[in-house]
Amino acid sequence: MSMDMATAALRLGLVELSWTFVFQLINTLILYLILRKFLFGPVTNFMQKRENEIKNQIQHAKQLDEEAQKLKADYEAKLLLAEEEGKDVVKKYTQRAENRAFEIVKTAEAEVDNMKLNAHRELERERVKAVNELKGQISELTILAASKVVEKDLNEADHKELINKFISEVGETQWQN
Repeated sequence: MSMDMATAALRLGLVELSWTFVFQLINTLILYLILRKFLFGPVTNFMQKRENEIKNQIQHAKQLDEEAQKLKADYEAKLLLAEEEGKDVVKKYTQRAENRAFEIVKTAEAEVDNMKLNAHRELERERVKAVNELKGQISELTILAASKVVEKDLNEADHKELINKFISEVGETQWQN
């Protein structure tokens, strides 16, 4: 009975020990080996390759990001350098313009000084010319006065009148010029 019971318990359960069960086990084992050989291996290899590709793409993306950050830093440095160079150029041309303006002002001042000097020289020449003309006129008047004195014999009163007349004529001539 114990055997019958064991057989009955085995028959009532999910698994029954029989040749069918053994063949199913062998078929499952063969199916597993076939699937392992033809399906699991290639799928595992495919998954491994895909994982490696993703890792490589991530690594490549990190390298590209690092390169981009480096290029960005380089461009920012170049931009700052270009800004500094631009400021230097503006400063240089501003300085040139200021120097040129200073030169123009100095040249204008020199020309003004030159013109003043020429005007003073011209005035001095005119003054000398006027003095020379005045001297010539005084000489003429003196000669005229002397000729009048010589022509006429004068007494002291006539002599004083003649000198006063001469001085007044010389004074008028001097102020007219």
